[in-house]
Amino acid sequence: MAQSAVWDLYVMEYARSKNQPWVDLVAGMYADGVMDLPFSFVLLQHDGRNVLVDTGFMRDEHGPGFSGKFGIPTWMSPLRLLAAMKLGPDDISDIFITHAHFDHMGSIAEFPKAQIYIQKTELLSWYELFALPKRFSHLTAIVDPQTMHTALGASIDHRVTMIDGDKDNVLPGIHVRLGGGHTVGHQIVIVDTAAGRRVISGDCIYSRSQITGRDNDGVYIPLNNAVGSAWEQLKTIDKMNDELGGDMGRLVVLHDVERWKGLPVVKEVEGFRIVKVA
Repeated sequence: MAQSAVWDLYVMEYARSKNQPWVDLVAGMYADGVMDLPFSFVLLQHDGRNVLVDTGFMRDEHGPGFSGKFGIPTWMSPLRLLAAMKLGPDDISDIFITHAHFDHMGSIAEFPKAQIYIQKTELLSWYELFALPKRFSHLTAIVDPQTMHTALGASIDHRVTMIDGDKDNVLPGIHVRLGGGHTVGHQIVIVDTAAGRRVISGDCIYSRSQITGRDNDGVYIPLNNAVGSAWEQLKTIDKMNDELGGDMGRLVVLHDVERWKGLPVVKEVEGFRIVKVA
């Protein structure tokens, strides 16, 4: 692929939580009530190559697992959504992981041929956090230990690329920016498309108001569910805002409560949307 590669970008909605309190996620949203929170990953396509940004998670067949723990009653296998795009697991060549929480990295085992791109600080910090005494286990509550086993196996098989900070053209037309706060080594993924660059926020934000400010006052708003500090989060939001240049239309929010309103729905599978962003 040439350095000027441009990608088709699809958001793949695969799960929804029920009655999620806003204030559990975003600071100061005490009066905003509850909502049904969408979960998604991204499919990128260019010249026959299929790349994922995050993978979603697989539901535990033997118990409620993480979907029960975090109140996510509505779910569809990410593999079924990919099948709707006429893709199987072996068709996925590469996976960019924004961060290691179960709903973003929980399906990596389903893609045994894919090369995985993750920030070095993200992967190694979770091994360190899991090694802490049990009294620190609040920090790892949203990470599936089995996923960490899978990541280690993929590393031994030379299928993990650990990125150290910001990097352009990790693959042609796909760039990453280190954006810690929500997790230690969270990364933002930036994609060149025919409509210009699109910025995939991961879980740096759940709402555009975290960038624009409540009542559009321009004051950044941090998350409530984060391993890192509010200071680190706000620096990441500022970095993302620089990438956007103030154009919220270039932002892809993976937990968009408006379900990517105004963008074309290319397929709908039992109520789950596949939306073409660019």
